[in-house]
Amino acid sequence: MNIPFLPFTRPSIDEETIAAVGEVLRSGWLTSGPKMQAFEAALSEYCGGRPVRAFNSGTATLEVALRLANVGQGDTPITTPLTWVATANVMLEVGATPAFVDVDPATRNIDLAKLDAAIKPSTKAILPVDLAGLPVDRQRLYEIAKRHGVRVIEDAAQSLGASSCGQRIGAIGDFVSFSFHANKNITTSEGGALALPPDADPALCERLRLQGVRRFPDGEMDVDVLGGKFNLTDIAAAIGLGQLKRLSEFTARRRHLARLYFERIDPKLGLELPPADFENSNWHMFQPLLPKNVNRGAFIAAMKERGIGVGVHYPALHLFSLYRQLGFKAGDFPVAEDIGRRIVTLPLFPAMSDTDVDRVCSALSAILGKP
Repeated sequence: MNIPFLPFTRPSIDEETIAAVGEVLRSGWLTSGPKMQAFEAALSEYCGGRPVRAFNSGTATLEVALRLANVGQGDTPITTPLTWVATANVMLEVGATPAFVDVDPATRNIDLAKLDAAIKPSTKAILPVDLAGLPVDRQRLYEIAKRHGVRVIEDAAQSLGASSCGQRIGAIGDFVSFSFHANKNITTSEGGALALPPDADPALCERLRLQGVRRFPDGEMDVDVLGGKFNLTDIAAAIGLGQLKRLSEFTARRRHLARLYFERIDPKLGLELPPADFENSNWHMFQPLLPKNVNRGAFIAAMKERGIGVGVHYPALHLFSLYRQLGFKAGDFPVAEDIGRRIVTLPLFPAMSDTDVDRVCSALSAILGKP
């Protein structure tokens, strides 16, 4: 009997959401319209009433946040090297030069103990990343930012549904960027959202989202800033509305599956497991580190032979060719480099069964338990 392939992630789209997409298609209004506005309103309510604007990607939200924070040429915003490359690419897009701070070996997030020393006069903003849905300590982060007078643009692409210091991510703070890519905890197929602080102008955010256009009641228009083409479609928003209603359900299921991994992974295999945080993390991904003597490529291939998908999230981005050209090199951020070489993403998504976890753990034992 053929065993179905188990991917490392898969979105859960219910029939009600599929029907809602059909209604949008039949309505004739496919691009940004009433569904997008309803999605923004629902996100705003989730984020405690603060303004939230929807975008066609989480990358776009970061770029617009940088522009709203006046980060540009000559600035050196700080982030972690252990993230999807988009976090740094958007800095280059606005003319800034990324600066990196190594990660904490336990949390795998930016090492807040090293952050103070890295902040310079050219540091207008810090972009922390909640790797795998485990939030950076917001209280400590904002104390550092306040001390130096810099903005915070939270790359919360992976942490919708998570919390820090008793507050859900997005409810407080400066700029907060979410992603709704197909592999995120909720999806719009592709998309993102930006929660705005009180001093940010939502109307300017909207103009930066769509070509800088300002429209007037008499039909006239003007363009007063350089904007992009970042608007979210109503088709995507319809998916997002259905997904957002299930966020707490999805988060609870992910936490349950993560607990099973901790219970059932054989400690003799030598895997370094992530922090066992079941209060704050939304468990976007479950990411152990392979033993140093294990070849990751061979491990991934062996898991695939057993019908199990494994991801890599992420290699240390400063070692990519683009960033080596900027002067970064191996050895600059040794903790991130070590984690980036050994990290693997095991299957974790709401539709997984408990027996799927058993299947993954059995495969781990078969592959890593060999003498």
